[in-house]
Amino acid sequence: MKHLNKLYTYITVFALVVFSACTDGFEEMNENPNEPTEVSPQYILTFALESTINNYWGNKTRNQRLNFDHAMSWVGYLTRNIYESEGDNYNVQPSVNISNWEVFYTDGLINFEKIVEFSDENSDDPNTNYEGIGIGMKAWTYSLMTDVWGAIPYSQGLSGTAEEPIYSPAYDTQEAIYASIIADLDLANSKLNVNGPSVSGDILFNGDILLWKKFINSTRFKLLNRQAHIVSSSGAEMQAMLDDPTTYPMIESTDDIAQLNYGGLASNNPWNDILIQQSRTDWNISEALVDAMLELDDPRLEVYATPGGLSEGVYSGHPNGLPGEIATLYLGYSATINQDNFAQTNSPAVLMTYAELLFIKAEAALDGDISGDPQEFYEAGIEASFDQYGLTVPADYASGTADKESIMTQKWLALFGQGIEAWTELRRTGYPELPDHDPRAIFMNDGVLPTRIVYPSTEYSLNASNVAAGASLIGGDNMKAELWWVE
Repeated sequence: MKHLNKLYTYITVFALVVFSACTDGFEEMNENPNEPTEVSPQYILTFALESTINNYWGNKTRNQRLNFDHAMSWVGYLTRNIYESEGDNYNVQPSVNISNWEVFYTDGLINFEKIVEFSDENSDDPNTNYEGIGIGMKAWTYSLMTDVWGAIPYSQGLSGTAEEPIYSPAYDTQEAIYASIIADLDLANSKLNVNGPSVSGDILFNGDILLWKKFINSTRFKLLNRQAHIVSSSGAEMQAMLDDPTTYPMIESTDDIAQLNYGGLASNNPWNDILIQQSRTDWNISEALVDAMLELDDPRLEVYATPGGLSEGVYSGHPNGLPGEIATLYLGYSATINQDNFAQTNSPAVLMTYAELLFIKAEAALDGDISGDPQEFYEAGIEASFDQYGLTVPADYASGTADKESIMTQKWLALFGQGIEAWTELRRTGYPELPDHDPRAIFMNDGVLPTRIVYPSTEYSLNASNVAAGASLIGGDNMKAELWWVE
């Protein structure tokens, strides 16, 4: 992982040059009292947030899109009408593993760590709100990565930028990572103070510290629930959060949704870039989603999808994993992504919704980990998902009883767009129950839904002994190894 130190060195030197008066050399710069010795967190924050969330949501570059090309297909949201080997048939191009690993570490984690370093009590300009945001976003990014790969470099993961750098970091178990990031989210919440110093460069919540606290606490609640069947103390921690909303505010309406609202073409939504700016038409809505929503007569289908141009207004999808010569026959007939809602320049990238939190509460109540009526949480989750798109739940909507399958299936319907999150929940619980593979489909990975993606080849080049040890922690570096939280 030597590239981590090199990249940060470049970013830091570039930033110092930009924000400095002209100098004759580094020695003069270091001696000049008007020269900054640290980059202000506000400049790092904007870049780190946009890069990390872009990479999580879509990424504009082909063969690098984990969510849009891969997870969205693996959970039955999207399918391909061409280039099925770019995710739809369970194949993962090596560039996907490499680019996602590098962006999350170099653009995200290193910079969030520097925000903490440049704002903690030992810095030149302490600011607990920057510090809390940095700690919280580090935890969020690590949670995403460990849910994708399993064991990853964590305790030494950012040591390439330390005073005594470690260029070959050890791997940590997913269990240890979860324990640490859950504690860090609690720490982040304690650092964040709505009456504290202001922050700039915050393109996620525009400096609204209460929204930061709600997102961070909701994320912690989610991770506690994800491990509750393994870590017995999780239920008590979740209940303590619910019993003290002043200390632990969480998302409480659709107004609190954690999402990055994009701007113009210079910083447009990645899906806009893919579908409109690049004019790509490779994707359709999977028959798994269309059929499930048609059966429920679910009006959200019109929010998510647009009928194919040759379908005469009829919503239909086609199976995942079809070879291109077959899948292409559905072009014009299968529904496509509703670009008005998901592919405008300013369409949001969603990190967490009110509906998702309510479904988490429904599951936790069903499992006996928190108090409350799972049916009430479940129905409120459905209502919140409809409300998110300006809809009202129809009076005859067949929501059913709040059992595990119903809760997770409705959560799946509500998570459209958040493919990685839906993939994690599918792997963890086995729900929703997706249709059997079409007999014409040809899948890689022996037809087994990927349980993770493999480590990037760069790790085998730069960190060989540690990546081998990491693979042994999860039963091998393959796409069938079960991750720690599987029920």
